[in-house]
Amino acid sequence: MSAVDKIKNAAQEAAGKVKEAVGEKTDNRDLQAEGQRDQVAGDVKQRGEHVKDAFKR
Repeated sequence: MSAVDKIKNAAQEAAGKVKEAVGEKTDNRDLQAEGQRDQVAGDVKQRGEHVKDAFKR
């Protein structure tokens, strides 16, 4: 897994957490759901990179 991909995926997850928290504080369910989707997307990408790494070994 390249370091750049790792950083991008972690940034997407972090941005999702921020969006979710802001959505909770402002009672904006759409923003909260968007944040949750971003977190899941970042996590799925991260897991995909781990699978690719496992096959490279």
